[in-house]
Amino acid sequence: MSLSLLAEFATAIYRTKNLTFTQAMVKKEFTLWGTIMTKEYSYLKPPYDNAVSAIVYGIDRDVERAKSVLILGLGMVMLSSTFAPFAPPTVILPIVALIFACCAGYARMNYHRMERKLSSSMAGLDYQDKLLLKEIVSVFKQYPMPSLIDSLNPFKNLVRTWKSVLGGIIINPLWMPIFYMMGMQIKEEANLIALTKVIIDVENKINPVLIKDPSKQ
Repeated sequence: MSLSLLAEFATAIYRTKNLTFTQAMVKKEFTLWGTIMTKEYSYLKPPYDNAVSAIVYGIDRDVERAKSVLILGLGMVMLSSTFAPFAPPTVILPIVALIFACCAGYARMNYHRMERKLSSSMAGLDYQDKLLLKEIVSVFKQYPMPSLIDSLNPFKNLVRTWKSVLGGIIINPLWMPIFYMMGMQIKEEANLIALTKVIIDVENKINPVLIKDPSKQ
């Protein structure tokens, strides 16, 4: 066998080993990424002693966080007149509308995130545990929410758009985007109220001692 053939054979073996190594590294990276994403979109983060307790506690925490953000948006609207001596309405009202949109938008994304995390967390539960969480799942099925892009599209929400235009004609045209986002916020608050009621019912069905921070158990 000539030296050139030996060189080509050795090069082929080297490339094959490198390819196998590369494939193994890629597989490892995708596995690690999948594990991280699963943990990110799940309420079952160790340490926890009871899966149902951890899920209920996690959803309750996310609901309270969304409520706080919505209250912030509403507070900015109520306090907008306080800044009147410092800036004209043409400056204040668009800023208020933007803050309102950010708060309502966060609440919508948080709602979809809760739904994904709940679905991911329940994948490995047994039938009895899933039965306890059935009422919470039913809320997301009963009140499905469109994507944030669709909700912000005035042509796909004609009733809300018409009410916003009417309010702007009566009060001030600059209030139209605020009224539009207010309608979105009212919907988000209704969903959070429904979730809160169901969470309380689920807590009453299981041992109240278990409903606490899983990391402190």
